[in-house]
Amino acid sequence: MRARPGAPQDPDQPYLKLPGSNRLRTNPDGLWFCFGGTQADPFVDIFAIEACGSYQNLLDKRSRFAPSMHSMLAVCSVNWLLQPVSLTNSMPRWHYTGLLGRPPVSPLALPVRDIRVMYALRPRHYANFASSQIPHAHEFFAPVEAIIGPDGWHHPHLRAFIARTSPRANFFDYPGVSAA
Repeated sequence: MRARPGAPQDPDQPYLKLPGSNRLRTNPDGLWFCFGGTQADPFVDIFAIEACGSYQNLLDKRSRFAPSMHSMLAVCSVNWLLQPVSLTNSMPRWHYTGLLGRPPVSPLALPVRDIRVMYALRPRHYANFASSQIPHAHEFFAPVEAIIGPDGWHHPHLRAFIARTSPRANFFDYPGVSAA
């Protein structure tokens, strides 16, 4: 489910934070949730996109998703949860999660189980980074032009690249054996 960006008039978009913190929030440029678990043991897997305008900006954003920072919460406001999933799906988000038995009366804060982040870099930064760095397992890099270009999300190579960010991509598809 798409969490960010939302409608420009919607101030209650979900955000990420460290448990116990009430100030330091991470608002990725793009954020998608995959809700899972049960009402008793809920979690969310996230896919985030961070557009980086400078090398320093890349380093700052990478630090927010560093492997040691996996103790992270995704926070969804009541207002956001009560809104429809999309323009084409009128089901309320809270119901779509499958984790709540009735409409929420307080914000929902879920532990983040899995993180995948795609960093969109300017061409020069992308070339320099790709030639000299090794990404962490949860990190993916693309030139920003590939994302905001004329084909954008519809470009087959970009769609194939994003498909590889799925946690399912970490498992070998072997006939007769299911990783699910």
